[in-house]
Amino acid sequence: MEKIENIRDLRDDLIQLYEDLKEKRIGLKEVKELTNTAGKIMNSAKLELEYRSFVGNKEEILFLKTYKETKVTAEEILKTY
Repeated sequence: MEKIENIRDLRDDLIQLYEDLKEKRIGLKEVKELTNTAGKIMNSAKLELEYRSFVGNKEEILFLKTYKETKVTAEEILKTY
């Protein structure tokens, strides 16, 4: 697995983990540990998003930015919920 730069990389890694588990290339215990860590990373990003929205900070969150031309703000993402 390569370094995770953004949410898309994390999702791609999780998909690969799923495929590796299905093909029995990785053990269930390791998958559980990695998905637990991934969940904590996602919850951290969600918390940052909610906090920025609460205080009115519209700066982009780099971890949620998946394309150079995309500018994602907390307000824009929260509108989708």
